[in-house]
Amino acid sequence: MSPEYVVGFITADQPAPPDVQAIAVTFTKDQLRVALADGRELSVPLAWFPRLVEASPRERSDYELTDDGQLIHWPAVDEDIDVPNLLSR
Repeated sequence: MSPEYVVGFITADQPAPPDVQAIAVTFTKDQLRVALADGRELSVPLAWFPRLVEASPRERSDYELTDDGQLIHWPAVDEDIDVPNLLSR
């Protein structure tokens, strides 16, 4: 069942939030940055992902966007990041 909100005396379904879709990933010395299709950019501490901290620049640049940009996968280091979960941190 979806969340509801009250409009006057009428109860209506709340629309689902738009999908979060990653389109690119970059790194700084200590940040992971994820560009989203809607124009936003997420920036989170690289320390949250120890496998990526230890990865070489080449391994970090070798990522795949799957599930319509919902998941980022680094095959060389076996790391997966769920993009919508980054927004909830």
